[in-house]
Amino acid sequence: MSDNDQLHRFIIENTDVRGEIVRLKATWQAILERADYPESIRRVLGEAMAACALLSATIKYQGSLILQIRGDGPLHLLVAQCTSDGTLRGIARWHDDVPDHGLKSIFGNGQMVMTIEPDKGEPYQGIIALQGEHLKDAIETYFQQSEQLNTNLWLSADDNSCAGFLLQQLPNETPGDDPDSWNRTTHLAATLSDDEIQQLPVRELLHRLFHEDDVRLFESEPMSFRCNCSRERIDSMLISLGSKEVNSIIEEKGKIEVDCEFCNAHYVLDKIDVEALFAASNQPEVPNTKH
Repeated sequence: MSDNDQLHRFIIENTDVRGEIVRLKATWQAILERADYPESIRRVLGEAMAACALLSATIKYQGSLILQIRGDGPLHLLVAQCTSDGTLRGIARWHDDVPDHGLKSIFGNGQMVMTIEPDKGEPYQGIIALQGEHLKDAIETYFQQSEQLNTNLWLSADDNSCAGFLLQQLPNETPGDDPDSWNRTTHLAATLSDDEIQQLPVRELLHRLFHEDDVRLFESEPMSFRCNCSRERIDSMLISLGSKEVNSIIEEKGKIEVDCEFCNAHYVLDKIDVEALFAASNQPEVPNTKH
């Protein structure tokens, strides 16, 4: 089986280190088909997509993880989202020419926001100033400051695919037989090239890095592009605006049009659609009574 569009988890036995590898090809192509991104933006967006998949897999939850960067530079908005079901989507918004390196040059004065939106319960959000030369530097700083977890990433993206490699030191664990395992494994991983991260078969990659260790590789998990926009979500948004506001738009424009920035889906509602929508939302619930 191809390693593309798969997430692989592993642990290094007798150490306090766990890891992940993700490779996105069809998923990445589906995102690129929806916008004509310049090369410099493709690189940073691809890195963000791979990072989001890796970070989502470090958390036990049902819902979605959103990595967002906002700034006042040429690339002023970047969003990557991964769900607990392994689906991804992402967008970038820019103006002017975007430099090909340096977070400060790319985003200007910016901040990184990490949001976990569970299917049930309240969302959790962490915010830090954008720091470092590369996206991996900002994410590693976030985990060190906000989560107090040693987390290192290696990210790679080009026109064909994006990929990432993550190592994380397990919290509150005894280091077992190898107290220097974190320093040693991160030093070995730092030798990875972009080609190896993207193309070398996962088992071969792990053997090359950690052939002196006992590595347990778990069953891979599929990843895919999918947007969670829907007519139901549009309806809910319109109901939240209220009939007065929505009808004023209908009177002015004759219809309501909503475009999804992530997948380019186009939704259109006319006056009859809106009337039916609010008529249905105002229907009283029928009691479930047995006679």
